[in-house]
Amino acid sequence: MSALTLHYDVPGDDFTRAGEASSDIKNKLKQMGISPDVIRNVAIATYEGEINMVIHANGGTIDAAIDAESITLTIKDTGGGIPDVELAMQEGYTTAQEHIRALGFGAGMGLPNMKKYTDEFNITSEVGKGTEVIMKVYLSK
Repeated sequence: MSALTLHYDVPGDDFTRAGEASSDIKNKLKQMGISPDVIRNVAIATYEGEINMVIHANGGTIDAAIDAESITLTIKDTGGGIPDVELAMQEGYTTAQEHIRALGFGAGMGLPNMKKYTDEFNITSEVGKGTEVIMKVYLSK
């Protein structure tokens, strides 16, 4: 399999478009014959990253690199950054505003789910500069 690289710009504060990147990646992986379990994990992790960028960071980018062994997702934003990554990784912790939670988003499961559904997870964040999450899902376990 030759490597495939995909790039997506995720607009901020636009819930109507949130999920476009994860949906497109999911469809491309299906066309490539990737296992449904791998597709599910990649789609969940990507969607959670998209939603986080829409809610917290005024958008950002998603890059997916697919090769014979794995799918690497790089999610970057130039939002306000995460002051306490360890706290943000706790299930249920959220800084989402009430109107966002009223829409059914911001339950505090984004980062925990991104870690749960990937084989490798690395997050770096700097207050005032933004956040980068790199995740990897192996095609076979």
